[in-house]
Amino acid sequence: MHTRNSLAVLAVLLVASSTQAADYRKLFEESNPSVVVLYTIERQIAPHTESGEVALDGLGSGFVVDEEGHVMTAAHVVQTADLVQVEFVDGTKVTAAVVASDPVKDVALLKLDIIPPGMKPAKLGDSEEARVGDEIFVIGAPYGLTHTLTVGHISARHKNESGTMGVVRAETFQTDAAINQGNSGGPMFNQRGEVIGIVSYIRSQTGGSVGLGFAVTSNAAVEALIEERLTWSGMSGTIVTGVLARAMNVPQQSGYLVQKVAASSPAARLGLLPSKIPAIIGEQQLLIGGDIILAIEGVEITPDIMSDMRRKLPKIKRGQIVNLRILRAGKIITLSAPF
Repeated sequence: MHTRNSLAVLAVLLVASSTQAADYRKLFEESNPSVVVLYTIERQIAPHTESGEVALDGLGSGFVVDEEGHVMTAAHVVQTADLVQVEFVDGTKVTAAVVASDPVKDVALLKLDIIPPGMKPAKLGDSEEARVGDEIFVIGAPYGLTHTLTVGHISARHKNESGTMGVVRAETFQTDAAINQGNSGGPMFNQRGEVIGIVSYIRSQTGGSVGLGFAVTSNAAVEALIEERLTWSGMSGTIVTGVLARAMNVPQQSGYLVQKVAASSPAARLGLLPSKIPAIIGEQQLLIGGDIILAIEGVEITPDIMSDMRRKLPKIKRGQIVNLRILRAGKIITLSAPF
């Protein structure tokens, strides 16, 4: 009798497992066409080469958000890319331009140069409805294995925590779904096939997935990219202050040391020069020798400006003439160009 009951329970569990697998097959088949793979090219400093730099290939994921050909991804995948190519599930490849980016929240919006036939936008969900314990799935390109499905749960919700230099990060979901290099920018789906997160980063001592992945919530991404429509600068940099600022002869409390500049970006049109000398200062690895921004549109760079950028800096629109005061090779100069 005991054996018969045990077999009955096992049969029920097997049926439930089979049903769950079938559900994920259906969800994957419906959601996968909206997921894209991003291939990028950007310049990397290479001191021992003749030109001093080499072209570096990058990899990430993203998803189509509307019929107009906009694609959401993570800012760190495309922020300083010279070229972005978007690949669809059928192998079609299209170049794209970055039209909006928020490096602090790590979200970016691309616009396809050509809209391929049969393109299918994903459905954006309300991330506020998600709860810890909810089952989710992620589709991306870990280590170049394109359109890979991983499944897990929302392990925690982190609301706007302070990070480096007092920068307030976006609201994120923590997940135990396997996330690795190449997943960045890919969508996190709920059980209705709606995107509720954009994969951002992992915490790992080995560099591989250990069940500590983080995705920016869809509501935070929509706020930054669609409602606020933040512009893309095409540069990366770091705040220098205190002893480091004095060592670089910054004539004020702090400045923004330009690290990289993407070709044909607003930062490139302004004529900003990137840093090209690798250095280790304290425990920090960075590039030095580039322009140091002192003020943007008359607003001086301060140590806390990154955490309060939206309030302190005027909202810059595409095509607007922007004025920068910078420190270059010991001289203070002004740069002006359409953004």
